[in-house]
Amino acid sequence: MIDPYAVLGVPPTATQTELTRAYRRQLRRCHPDLRSGEPDSGADERLRQVLAAYRLLRDPQLRSDYDRAVARVRKHRPPARIAVRRNDSAHLGAPLWAGPVRWHR
Repeated sequence: MIDPYAVLGVPPTATQTELTRAYRRQLRRCHPDLRSGEPDSGADERLRQVLAAYRLLRDPQLRSDYDRAVARVRKHRPPARIAVRRNDSAHLGAPLWAGPVRWHR
């Protein structure tokens, strides 16, 4: 599993406001409506990662559960790659939906 904090580019101590700003910034970078040229499967995967990271971190309960799980893994194991089951291949072909981009000044 990819670290959701790294996907959004924020530290684990980020506030909810910082998470939202980082999410919107990342969403603008990889949103399908803002891409030019041919569809890029790498950009779609990046968009899925951004959406999943924000879905996890925006909910305080899910975020605290994730932080506790990561702390528990780090406590009991030496630093190494964490093997986590990837998404089923059936979900990779599913249509991708991203909400409207909100521009703030």
